[in-house]
Amino acid sequence: MITNSTAIVLKRFPYSETSVIARCFVRDLGKVSFIVHGAHRNKSPMGAYFQPSNCLDLVFYFKENRDLQTISKAAFSHSWKRIITDLKKIAYAMAMIELTDKCLTDHDAHSDLYDALEAALMTVENEDNQLNLAYWFYQYQLLTLLGFKPDFSQAELDFIPLPDPYSGPNSKAIFHAFEQGRNGLNIGLNVTAQDRQVIGNYLSTCLGIHFEGVKQLKSLQILKEMVAS
Repeated sequence: MITNSTAIVLKRFPYSETSVIARCFVRDLGKVSFIVHGAHRNKSPMGAYFQPSNCLDLVFYFKENRDLQTISKAAFSHSWKRIITDLKKIAYAMAMIELTDKCLTDHDAHSDLYDALEAALMTVENEDNQLNLAYWFYQYQLLTLLGFKPDFSQAELDFIPLPDPYSGPNSKAIFHAFEQGRNGLNIGLNVTAQDRQVIGNYLSTCLGIHFEGVKQLKSLQILKEMVAS
């Protein structure tokens, strides 16, 4: 069946001398793996499309019982000009992408989460300051939209103690903004070093309880080092 949808590239692997396998978050289908013929050739336009964090319009052949789907056409739905030239923006974008890849299962559609990821990437592209707020808000949305909405009144979850989410001077106001559907940018929220530690620890603890191996993601370690420097 010929299908068209928007998609965000999560990861790519070499498949042969000329082709790659691209794992994508397809808005209407969830996580789907594609074989992209010719994408490994130096002059192939497909190689430029299928890079992690790229947002694409895809036409493809889809068979539910097939592990690898086949691409017919691809084009950019959004192009990132600033993310690809700024190391900190790259780190935030890749942390969001790798986290999403780890938390999704194949062929499980989450159009609302797709929209949240696309919006988060656009925020990283367009904003210069307080990108940690955009990243935390996406983590909060990911937990919420996958059925694990944080309950800030809980002291433990699955018998694992939770950090106090309100122990930072401004962390309560930041989490309150998240609950209202706002990322907190451009509304005058001050983020102190203590807030960064409190919010980061709380969200990473929640993610670690629900999704195995999240704390070991390479992009998250790189992001922590960059933000701390």
